[in-house]
Amino acid sequence: MIKGWLADKKIVIVGGTTGLGLSAAKTFAEEGAKITVVGRNEQHCIEAVSAVGEQCIAYCGDATEPVTAKNAIEYCVNNFGGFDGLYHVAGGSGRKFGDGPLHELSLEGWHKTFEMNLTSLMLSNQAAVKWFLQHNKGGSILNMSSVLGTYPSPVHFATHAYAACKSAVLGFTKSIAAYYAKNNIRGNVIAPSLVETPMSQRATGSEPIMSFIKTKQPLDGGRIGRTDDVNGLACYFMSDHSRFTTGQVVYVDGGWSVSEGQLSKE
Repeated sequence: MIKGWLADKKIVIVGGTTGLGLSAAKTFAEEGAKITVVGRNEQHCIEAVSAVGEQCIAYCGDATEPVTAKNAIEYCVNNFGGFDGLYHVAGGSGRKFGDGPLHELSLEGWHKTFEMNLTSLMLSNQAAVKWFLQHNKGGSILNMSSVLGTYPSPVHFATHAYAACKSAVLGFTKSIAAYYAKNNIRGNVIAPSLVETPMSQRATGSEPIMSFIKTKQPLDGGRIGRTDDVNGLACYFMSDHSRFTTGQVVYVDGGWSVSEGQLSKE
């Protein structure tokens, strides 16, 4: 195999068994990495290992549980001989729990959305930092946010707890990037717009939303994003090419953040 950008890197992907995380795992493997994917669904874990190949192992656990990321990192170390980076992708919509516009937002929706999208991320980042410090080693932490954390869409994407979480990811990551730079621990963020994943099915099945997306994400014909649109940037952040880059937020949004977007008149 030709050595790639991630040759011999040992990476843990929390939320790596479906969607953006699984797509990244495949690309990371192609670039020479050894990957430990983390997911809570046992069948998805099995399928992910099969899809990625022999450079991939899976740890089955709930990212909102304090021991999951810690154990996954140790599992990576025990199987591959080290740990170089964490990619936290896990999260999700809290609509079914009651997330929505503030006047409709339930307390359960608030708590569940924060648990899925922010508490899980804090726990994985904490486990990674503790491991790096304990072993006097630098490394890369890459967190997943969303364009909605900075550039809201009030008509079609009004989930205020989710937006709060994704905005908090930016502040949290910049804060740890600043604090641990002296330890050569990097922290960066990718913030995508609408990407075709299991989470985006509500949007992709709506003609008004997809018509809006065509003008809000005008790049490449005004299409929805694909998971492989994000993977190249993720490779950069997980590789030594980003060794002098920390505390950065990059939007992979098809132009969302610089486009007005036209609403249907219907």
